[in-house]
Amino acid sequence: QVQLVESGGGLVQPGGSLRLSCAASGNIFVINAMGWYRQAPGKQRELVATITSGSSTIYADSVKGRFTISRENGKNTVYLQMNSLKPEDTAVYYCYADQDFRGRSWGQGTQVTVSS
Repeated sequence: QVQLVESGGGLVQPGGSLRLSCAASGNIFVINAMGWYRQAPGKQRELVATITSGSSTIYADSVKGRFTISRENGKNTVYLQMNSLKPEDTAVYYCYADQDFRGRSWGQGTQVTVSS
C-alpha cells in the first residue's frame, strides 16, 4: 500500500501563489505518472496536471501558463507551483500516483481557497 501525503494548501488572495507538495511512502514498487486533480463544490473532479517518470507533462487548459508541475523521483514527491491564482481555482486538490500492477493511489486532499 502506498500512502500519499499532501501539504501546502491554504487561503491566498487573487493573484497570489501557493506550492503544493505530495510525498509518497510505504510499499512503493515503481511509480510512473504522478499528478493532481481538483474538485470544487458541486463540480466533478478534474485533472489539473500530470507528470510522467520521464518528466513529460500535461496541463488542463485552465491552468496552462500559471501552474507548473515537477517531481523528485528519488524522493517520490510531486509538486504543483500555482501562480496568478484566481477565485475559480478554489477547490480541494488531490494528488495521485500510478504504479505498474498496483493501479492508482490517492492522497487525502488539501484545500486551496482563493479569495480577497
